[in-house]
Amino acid sequence: MNEHRKPPTGTVEHGRLAEATGRLEDGLHDANPWYEWGPYLSERAWGTVREDYSADGDAWSYFPHDHARSRAYRWNEDGMAGISDIAHDFCLALSLWNGVDPILKERMFGLTGPQGNHGEDVKEYWWYLQGLPSHALLQWRYHYPQAEFPYADLIAENARRGREDFEYELLDTGIFDDSRFWIVDVTYAKASPTDLLMQVDVTNNGPDEATIDVLPTGWFRNSWRVAGMSEIPGLSFSGDAVVLDHHRLGGYRLQAAPASDGTRPQILFCDNETNIPKIFGGDPISAYPKDGINDHVVSGAATVNPNRTGTKAAWHYRLAVPAGQTVQLRLRLSDADSAAHDIDWAGTSFEETQDARQADADEFYAALAPDDIDTERMRIVTQASAGLIWSKQMYSYDVSRWLDGDPGEPPPPAGHKAVRNEGWRHLDARDILAMPDPWEYPWFAAWDLAFHTIPWAHLDPAFAKYQLVVLLREWFQHPNGALPAYEWNFDDVNPPVHALAALRVFIIDGGTDVQFLERVFQKLLLNFTWWLNREDPEGNNIFGGGFLGLDNISPVDRSHLPPGATLEQSDGTGWMAFYSAAMLSIAQHLADTDSVYEDMVIKFLEQFALIGEALEKSGLHDQEDGFYYDRFTDSAGNSSAIKVQSLVGVIPALAAATVPLHDATRAGRLRKRFQRRFSNLEKRERRSWRFRTDAAGHTRILLSVLTSDQLQRLLHTVFDENAMLSPYGLRSVSKKYEVPYVLPNEAGAVIDYEPAESRTAMFGGNSNWRGPIWFPINYLAIRAMVQYGRFFGEETRIHYPTGSDDELSFFEIAHDMAERLISIWLPDANGRRPVYGGTDILQTDPAWKDNLLFNEYFHGDNGAGLGAGHQTGWTALVIDLLLRPPNKSHH
Repeated sequence: MNEHRKPPTGTVEHGRLAEATGRLEDGLHDANPWYEWGPYLSERAWGTVREDYSADGDAWSYFPHDHARSRAYRWNEDGMAGISDIAHDFCLALSLWNGVDPILKERMFGLTGPQGNHGEDVKEYWWYLQGLPSHALLQWRYHYPQAEFPYADLIAENARRGREDFEYELLDTGIFDDSRFWIVDVTYAKASPTDLLMQVDVTNNGPDEATIDVLPTGWFRNSWRVAGMSEIPGLSFSGDAVVLDHHRLGGYRLQAAPASDGTRPQILFCDNETNIPKIFGGDPISAYPKDGINDHVVSGAATVNPNRTGTKAAWHYRLAVPAGQTVQLRLRLSDADSAAHDIDWAGTSFEETQDARQADADEFYAALAPDDIDTERMRIVTQASAGLIWSKQMYSYDVSRWLDGDPGEPPPPAGHKAVRNEGWRHLDARDILAMPDPWEYPWFAAWDLAFHTIPWAHLDPAFAKYQLVVLLREWFQHPNGALPAYEWNFDDVNPPVHALAALRVFIIDGGTDVQFLERVFQKLLLNFTWWLNREDPEGNNIFGGGFLGLDNISPVDRSHLPPGATLEQSDGTGWMAFYSAAMLSIAQHLADTDSVYEDMVIKFLEQFALIGEALEKSGLHDQEDGFYYDRFTDSAGNSSAIKVQSLVGVIPALAAATVPLHDATRAGRLRKRFQRRFSNLEKRERRSWRFRTDAAGHTRILLSVLTSDQLQRLLHTVFDENAMLSPYGLRSVSKKYEVPYVLPNEAGAVIDYEPAESRTAMFGGNSNWRGPIWFPINYLAIRAMVQYGRFFGEETRIHYPTGSDDELSFFEIAHDMAERLISIWLPDANGRRPVYGGTDILQTDPAWKDNLLFNEYFHGDNGAGLGAGHQTGWTALVIDLLLRPPNKSHH
């Protein structure tokens, strides 16, 4: 198998995905078999909404980490370095035991939302090092302490700490101080779509010989219990392999060779069934339940099936590894035909397959790379891509069945239906989705996913398009046109960035798949109308939407206002201008091949103009400060601006698009409509600055809700390094609020500049938009600078940063903003990467320093990574910045 030298261009019909996940109504018969097996296994299924059948919606408490080893999941599965088939029937993952822990290390440990002093927080260290979009090569690395894992200490110390304190991390416990830990590398390489080779390299990084138990484990997802199936799939031992008996995967074999030091594994079996006596105090389903292998290895209990059958099985290696040495394990998961063709699979052919897949990866990324990219920048591309690929997950969630309970099973408590998502009974998902983070966010989020598709378009355009289309399909999009936000509350309103993402994917893919663009456009029309009808109840083109993804960025909780209070949001209105501009741009592309869409160009031009006029009249723009502010009105009717300079006031400036007038007829119609709608602005500015004609006679229109003066004044604040411009990107809140801002006459409505974790409990305590640098808005700001650059050209220059003597064009500003973001991962003159802040072991130790994390957000002053450590989803936008640098040649 050879990866394409260039990522494959495909239509949105991602055949194998749809076929294997039950979407046969699409008539997708051109299945791609390489997607049959992939990294679709989550790293956390416990503590999720789908597994929560409580009356109060406390998902963290209903299914805690301590239950995960003993309790079968309903909708999902989890594991370390895990893969599964595309239908999520059989899973394969890694388990470890250092000989002193109270439990096997089967999944990553972390704190629940209530346990963490800044919300949920995983307390482990692992990295995604390599990946191919076909999953023909996947590489994962984990650092496992040799001393007892400090579960209790992590819980207790974080409980003692408050929001004013830093999080207490695993490195802070001192468990890695003397380098006594295991480096565990897992590499999957496919010899064919149905022949997977699993290599596990276990390195003793400590100074003394040490012993470790390594248990590659396979199991069937428990789909039979809730379905009342009489025929349960099974695993059994035959010859030298674990054999799968399953209606779709029958005949697959999981084989294990002796370790490189000669150690032969034992085979252990149990059942993927809940340990009822332990969890619920009732009668057992099986004498060998889900935690049977755990109990047998850790305490010697007779909890594995001596008949060597079950629905969960592990190859058990006990390795004594000298200091500094590595022992290698080789396993194979293959169908019967593949297994029969290579008896000596663990020898030369294993190595040849590994080498071939590595060569494919080298070739694939070399083809993506710009000619002048250096090694460190390419490291960012490769590892960010790996994070995206490893974050693909099977997402199964039938909301009606979840609300009502499964037939034949006890119904959920009465309060269950009232907690969340009652209005989304149509949602019936069974799809492979790009997740924000496979531990902290193992569920899709609408606006996150839109951003994910942009870097995905470089790697696998067909998958990127599938992601954009699937949320618009009838089993996701609400009949009223709304898009589901995320499973904690599908009703929350995320920023409308789907259109921009579709446009970027279309362009990155070569700008030829008009069918994809048209399909997305038609469904987004429904969503746009929903915004008009539901988020602009007064019909005045001033929009709300609540938190709009920016969580706690305001001194007031914008999703839960005091009784009788109202909020006019400058970012809500700015987002709708942004949405209008993106839809207009899509309509322009569609009109190039179908004149019918010219009416839609006019429609969105009109809509953009109406929003611009409404913003102009709203009073949300402060003439004195040159900034946009939300307007808060209390129950008594007292109205005041929330005069906080944050990304809220920057969103209107992101609504920028340059429209080329190539067609003379369309140009005349647009100019006429445009001038009529914007005549008031033009008169006030006394010059028609929104039209430019170059020397070749080509005319461009600039769509912007700001006047030229407003744009310059707003950017004066945004590009001030003592305000919003950090060395590593734009801060979410101005640095000037180191002196806190207090909203007059509203108790507790305070905001201050918090460059790292927030000290407010708003949005569960893990919301941090009060100073840190967030990639998605920075990315959109860069795109806006490119749009302004396309209109103004190189001759228009502004001082950047504010107060400096340097005058840059908008293209040069976009380039510098991108470089600030990219520098987060680049070693400085001392070899230190800003992403790792002051943590010396991450900066200097060879075992750590080149393994990159792609965090959720970054410190507003020093660029250190914060929040979810594997939020590669939208932070992987750095791939687009590196592969298509923002300049006049890459629009």
